[in-house]
Amino acid sequence: MALSAQHLLASALLALLLAATSATDSKNNPADELVTLINANRTASKASSLADNQGLGCIALQYIKAYKGECNEVGGNKKPVESSFIDTFAPNCGVQATTLAKITGRLLACQPAYPPPAEAFNMLISDARSLDVLHSKNHTEVGAAVTGTSGGGPYFWCVLFSSGKPNSSFTVEGGVPKTAHPGCFSGNNDECSGAISTSVSAWRLVTAILFALAGAFTL
Repeated sequence: MALSAQHLLASALLALLLAATSATDSKNNPADELVTLINANRTASKASSLADNQGLGCIALQYIKAYKGECNEVGGNKKPVESSFIDTFAPNCGVQATTLAKITGRLLACQPAYPPPAEAFNMLISDARSLDVLHSKNHTEVGAAVTGTSGGGPYFWCVLFSSGKPNSSFTVEGGVPKTAHPGCFSGNNDECSGAISTSVSAWRLVTAILFALAGAFTL
């Protein structure tokens, strides 16, 4: 009887484990969700919708990585040098250097716990200056990115705006950006190693299930 109960418990726990693991394969991309929020806010304010450029999105992720997980550096005067775009960011993404266009605005935010896209939007648009950046008429395209640090926090969100020509600026060699995980960036229909919030919660569930499963076999 005890063996039968063990078997049923183990089967149930294994089913939950498979469900949790599949959750980490979600195709939801929080960076794309942020771009949707940005465009909704712009159009509601009579500004034009912006093209979601995957090359620019990948560069936004590289922009984050330049901070090397130093959350305290965000919000100050420190930012990557302009030469990084052509020397480091573009090559790391496979973006053709000759197609780089002017960056017309930047928004960056960081906090220890993962903020979902709507909360990240509020963090990024926190004052009159950032609101002016959001609604600027100089932008034609946008790229967004989000990533954690060393498998956890702090979490960085970055939005880059450009005045480039959609479909011809930030062009990616072969049409697909180089692998840039961990992290997510907009515009490329990427599975994004699981949307970050889903991945974090799902793997916590996986860990709990494994401990419970181990306990079941020791009953």
